[in-house]
Amino acid sequence: MKVYTTAPLEDPRDARRIFPALEEIGYDGGFSFEAKHDPFLPLAIASEHTRTLRLGTAIAIAFARNPMNLANLAYDLQVISEGRFVLGLGSQVRPHIERRFSSAWSSPARRMRELVLAIRAIWAAWEGEGNLDFDGEFYRHTLMIPAFDPGPNPFGRPPIFLAGVQPRMLEVVGEVADGFIAHPFATRRSLQEVTLPAVDRGLARAGRTRADLDVVCAAIVITADTEERLTEIKDAVRKQLAFYGSTPAYRPTLDCHGWGDLHPELNRLSKAGRWDDMAALIDDAILEEIAVVGTTSEIAAKIRARLEGIGEGVSLTNNRAPDPGHWADLVRELKA
Repeated sequence: MKVYTTAPLEDPRDARRIFPALEEIGYDGGFSFEAKHDPFLPLAIASEHTRTLRLGTAIAIAFARNPMNLANLAYDLQVISEGRFVLGLGSQVRPHIERRFSSAWSSPARRMRELVLAIRAIWAAWEGEGNLDFDGEFYRHTLMIPAFDPGPNPFGRPPIFLAGVQPRMLEVVGEVADGFIAHPFATRRSLQEVTLPAVDRGLARAGRTRADLDVVCAAIVITADTEERLTEIKDAVRKQLAFYGSTPAYRPTLDCHGWGDLHPELNRLSKAGRWDDMAALIDDAILEEIAVVGTTSEIAAKIRARLEGIGEGVSLTNNRAPDPGHWADLVRELKA
C-alpha cells in the first residue's frame, strides 16, 4: 500500500520542515491543498528539501485557472522535483468559483474533461508531437511560438489526478484521469456502491480498466493511546463530519446508509452558525462508519480492511495526532 498525507501548512514557509519530516517518517507522498494559501508554491520549496517524496496538489482548484496556467505550473514543478510531481485537480462548488475566484462555472463535468484534454494537448505540442490546435467547447489553445515553448520535459509528463463526488464527475475521472483522489467523507459501502461504479462507467467508456487508474482514498484516522485523547480527537472529527454533511454534494454518502434526513438539518444549522449543535448530531455509528477509529495497535488493520479491493493508496487525514513517532510506525506497518 502506498501511503500519503496532506501537509498541515498554516504558513507556506513551513514546507521547509514539514515535507522533509514526512519523507523521514516514510510516507510515499505529501500533498498540498488549496485553502488559505496557493497549493503550488509550497511544493516548489518542498522539492528543494526532499529527495524521494512524491509531491502533489490535493487538490488545486481547476476552474480558478485555465489549461495553459496549469500546464506551465505542472511542467515546472515536474522539472523542479525531478519527476515527482502529481497535478491533482478538483472543481470546488459554484459559489466559490463565481464569487471567490470570479471565474466561469458551467457544466462542471464536461468542463473538467475538456480541461484535462487541453492540458495534455499543450504538453503534446511541447513534446514536439504536432502544432497546438485545441478547439473545444470551453477552452481554445491554438497559438504556441518558440519563445513560449519550453520543449520536452526531461522528466516526462506529470500524471493528472482528479477528485470527484457527483456521478458525472466520477465518470470523467474514469475517462481521462491518471489517478483518483477519493473524498474522505466516504464509507467502504459508499465507495463500493456509489463512487466506484460511476468511475467504472467512465473507464468502460474510454476502453480502460481499474489497472489504468491509480486510486488514492483519503481516510480520516482517529487513533490514540489513551481513551481521553481518543475522545478529544473524536469530538474534533464530529465537527468536521458535520460540516461535510451539511453540504449538498456530500449527501450521497449519508443516503447510502439511510442517514439522508440528517443533511437538511445539518444544512439548516450551518446557515444559523450553530456548529456545536451540528457536531452533536454525528453519533458514534456515523463517526465509525466514515472515519477509521481504533487504538494505535489496531488502526493499521482497520485501514487495510476499509480499503481492501478498493484502492492501492491511502492518504491519512487528521494526522496531527498522535505523536510523529507513532505515525512512523503506522506508515511502516501499512507499507509492509
